Amino acid sequence: MTRKSQLHPVSRHGVVWLQWKLVIFLYVALSLLSLLCIHLQYYSVTMLEPLSVAGSHIHIRPRQYSGDRPKVAFLFLARRDLPLDFVWDRFFKGADQANFSVYIHSRPGFVFNEETTRSQYFYNRQLNHSIKVIWGESSMIAAERLLLAAALDDHSNQRFVLLSDSCVPLYDFGYIYRYLISSPRSFVDSFIHTKERRYSMNMSSVIPEEKWRKGSQWISVIRSHAELIVNDRIVFPVLRNSARQNLRNCIPDEHYIQTLLTMRGLESEMEPRTLTYTVWNVSGTKHEAKSWHPVTFTFGNSGPEDIQEKSINHVNYVSESRIEWCKADSKPVPCFLFARKFTKEAAMRLVSEVLIGSSKNRSLISYNRVS
Repeated sequence: MTRKSQLHPVSRHGVVWLQWKLVIFLYVALSLLSLLCIHLQYYSVTMLEPLSVAGSHIHIRPRQYSGDRPKVAFLFLARRDLPLDFVWDRFFKGADQANFSVYIHSRPGFVFNEETTRSQYFYNRQLNHSIKVIWGESSMIAAERLLLAAALDDHSNQRFVLLSDSCVPLYDFGYIYRYLISSPRSFVDSFIHTKERRYSMNMSSVIPEEKWRKGSQWISVIRSHAELIVNDRIVFPVLRNSARQNLRNCIPDEHYIQTLLTMRGLESEMEPRTLTYTVWNVSGTKHEAKSWHPVTFTFGNSGPEDIQEKSINHVNYVSESRIEWCKADSKPVPCFLFARKFTKEAAMRLVSEVLIGSSKNRSLISYNRVS
């Protein structure tokens, strides 16, 4: 008689328990692996290498300036060429070249020479390691950091002004130079903005919400702040990732430098205003999402009455019902040294009617900022 094999009840129970132990082990292993991945992702965000320029890693080491001829570095962020180069040519002609330097971020491969610019001050001043810039993406602030890194190579550069290809100066070089060099602070438009929810809790492990700031990208910074921006390995990666994921329509160039300086506790070293004047036009109906667009100055609204008769010596904070007067050493000063966006025709009118070159000029219209 053949005997049927049977599992003892205790043995069957042992097999079931062994299977459960295997399931629990796999669950714990997968959980630990997930935690490790999260940790590595956070580490890669917060501990990236310093800014890479021309294939090499750059870390700017702070040094005390001991010279007696500090320079102002003019940093142009251009889409291609500089259509208003003839305005800047007139501006720089009245200056001692030992007092300034010029750097241009243009599209990769574009060269400034006698065929592409009317001003010798821009010859070969392009960055040879420029990148493709897309509006609303982190490439905008990456380009700004490249400009600052290039300018920091010259230790005489002590002030750094970021300008667009549609910017014009409102005063002569001497006045702008003295204005910038005499101030020990950076000029960075920075404020707490609650009407647009661009902040995401995904940033909270690195950027506290109370440190989140907004402002104009057109800045003027002192050297120590420029070094901080170039050496940053914390805030930039977070905003870059947010822009990639399109978190809450994040426009990183309107938040990056303001938030970085605030996180470092440097608000006391900033004048919370931009030196570049812009008129904003709001479009959209109550049924549509409103969007802000800078008004373009044309031949018709850039005449002497617009430049000389209307003072810009205060900032009107509409939502807070207050006016802040711009001062330096307790003395009233114009709030703005530059303006945008100007067409070629408008800029030609400025030059032909000799509106650029006199520090007695008053320019454009009162500046209202909705915050």
